[in-house]
Amino acid sequence: MTDIDKSKMPQHVVIIMDGNGRWANEHGVDRSEGHREGVVSVRKVVEAACAVGLKYLTIYTFSTENWKRPEDEVNALMALMVLAIERETPDLIRNNVKLNAIGESWRLPEDVCAALDDCILRTSSCTGLTLTIALSYSARTEIISAVKQIADDFQRTGLNTEEIDEEMFTSYLMTKDLPEPDLLIRTGGEKRVSNFLLWQISYTELYFTDIYWPDFRQKEFYEALKYYTGRERRFGKTSEQITKS
Repeated sequence: MTDIDKSKMPQHVVIIMDGNGRWANEHGVDRSEGHREGVVSVRKVVEAACAVGLKYLTIYTFSTENWKRPEDEVNALMALMVLAIERETPDLIRNNVKLNAIGESWRLPEDVCAALDDCILRTSSCTGLTLTIALSYSARTEIISAVKQIADDFQRTGLNTEEIDEEMFTSYLMTKDLPEPDLLIRTGGEKRVSNFLLWQISYTELYFTDIYWPDFRQKEFYEALKYYTGRERRFGKTSEQITKS
């Protein structure tokens, strides 16, 4: 942590947490044990993010595609989610972490929604890290939903198509109150973004690691931050232009 250039720290880090099941298989335990150990990694990474003063952290917790998994695994995940949210709420408050959520919440069980709403309410006055969890989330669905809302506003208010630009479109997304991600971390060895924040990560730095999520803790998180601080972010400009600015 001491060798991270604080002046180049990202503002918003997003994580695709992958590898819980494979971690469990390699350790000869049930897949649910991998998910439980993954919750520990979330706690450790949140603590690490707070320690370095990160402002926004978004984690891909459950995608819309995950509903296709075996029913018993989905049910176990939902039960674990309720337990984890309820158990972690006091620590979030103590660490000044504000909870936020994106995704199709209407698809979640009532007890998950209730635990989530309660935690969001209880942490609403926190002013440190904003932790966003993506639950039942799909970037394609999010984009289509934004298009539908814009079309509705066009019919209702006579919106001029010339008014539609990137800034305006972004205001219709679930992440409208969040800055664009600076760094995306994916664990577990896969090198794809899996329908996560497709609009938002246009200029995001990508960091892939073979480490399974249950083994990804503070040390690994700081290594990802160090990688980011060594990157030159040009946003279409040349290195010379960046140096002069």
